[in-house]
Amino acid sequence: MSTAIDGSTAALESLFAFLSSHQNDPGCTVLEILLALFAIRTLHQSRTRAENDERHFIQFSEKEVDELVDEWTPEPRGAPLAPEEQSDLVFVPVISGANGPRPKLANTGKQLLPATTSRASLARKLSKSADVHTNFERDIADFLGTEASILYSQGFSKIPCVTSAFAKRGDIIVADLGINFAIQKGLQTSRSTVRWFDHNDLKNLEDVLLSVEKERRKRRGPLTRRFIVTEGIFEKDGAMIDLPKLIELKHKYKYRLILDESISFGTIGRTGRGLTELYNVTATQIDTIIGSVANTLNSSGGFCAGSRIVKKTCDEQLCDHQHINSTSFVFSAAVPALLTVSASDGINILRNTPSILSTLQENVRAIRAVLDRVEAITIPSHATSPIIHIYLRSAATLSASTSVSAKPPKLATPAPRDAPSFDIAGEERLLQDIVDEALAQGCGSRAHGGCAGRSSSRRARAFGSPSSAALSRKECERAASVIKAAVVKMLTKRK
Repeated sequence: MSTAIDGSTAALESLFAFLSSHQNDPGCTVLEILLALFAIRTLHQSRTRAENDERHFIQFSEKEVDELVDEWTPEPRGAPLAPEEQSDLVFVPVISGANGPRPKLANTGKQLLPATTSRASLARKLSKSADVHTNFERDIADFLGTEASILYSQGFSKIPCVTSAFAKRGDIIVADLGINFAIQKGLQTSRSTVRWFDHNDLKNLEDVLLSVEKERRKRRGPLTRRFIVTEGIFEKDGAMIDLPKLIELKHKYKYRLILDESISFGTIGRTGRGLTELYNVTATQIDTIIGSVANTLNSSGGFCAGSRIVKKTCDEQLCDHQHINSTSFVFSAAVPALLTVSASDGINILRNTPSILSTLQENVRAIRAVLDRVEAITIPSHATSPIIHIYLRSAATLSASTSVSAKPPKLATPAPRDAPSFDIAGEERLLQDIVDEALAQGCGSRAHGGCAGRSSSRRARAFGSPSSAALSRKECERAASVIKAAVVKMLTKRK
């Protein structure tokens, strides 16, 4: 009974409120009624009336439709190639037959001399992690002497995902000016504060570490996460970092170390364990080791190995943290099982056949013995680097372009300041002429895995000569002689 009375009272109150509003503002009441009528009319109106009304449609015959379709030209999905890009595409050789140390060209059928390890490409596949992936991660960790590891399906994305997973906005990253492009993108995605030190200059690194600490104390800022990021053997010029000194600075100034061993893994050390084996340093002293599965193991992907417990704001497991926070792992499919199994077999070969590393170093020395006698070039690579970088001596000053003043730049990218200017198109043509001459003599281009190829950078007069343990000493010496003759011939012709 009380409920009915309450309802009637509420209705009367609403009616009185409406009448009071109408008396105060009759125009508002009329507007509300019109809006209500319009809403009712709209809801009851047929939504297909316009579609049923054929007065606004033009009827075409089948012939007219076919003619219109034939005349239609779709817009390109991408921008057309620039002239220099088109010329680069012309020089890209195509390999036919099985992949190996002695590839064949599809257009000529000529078999080439030494080839570097291939980089298997991987499209995104609908595959998930399986036991073979877990086995490979265990093999990598056991081989390097770390507690855990994680496998990424793309080699390029491993370092960006590692840095973005552990370094956040407000953290400090101190990086070498000579780091490769993948690491540069990784530092950008981390959104951390990046400070740079001169290329492979650990004295300058210590100066930067001191300046970072002074700045923090001056502004009385909190002690954030701090990282040192560098490469074992630099992709840029083949230089090697002084790992014991680097570890000493890491402990002295309390930084975490992220070391990219994409080139040194599988090529340096008695059994290919990289710089840790070469310098007799335990892998546990490095917080994170990054490596490539494509370079040495001739498979696909990349890995991250390190201690199981990574000190962050709290203790976290290295693998578990990256399984959840690493974008490349979360949003990408796993490496195909076949490639993972072949990579595990590659680790077993390194374990059981250390003689291939001795053969590799002998081939490196054989190639350098020939190229070191060429006055027109200089070799900045470390004596043990499997990729021999070659600079034209007339542009040797360019190697200093990565060095800056004692005060490190606060930039988003390690672009050199006051870089020398030169004829880029002319240098590109010269390098391509050298590669073409070497190719004509049976020494393959780097673009398809051969012994010589110009740098992909348009700011460097350099090309590389990778060595391989699958080749004989005579083959390596012949390949080096071809490069030597090509350099001398093209430079003489240019004069």
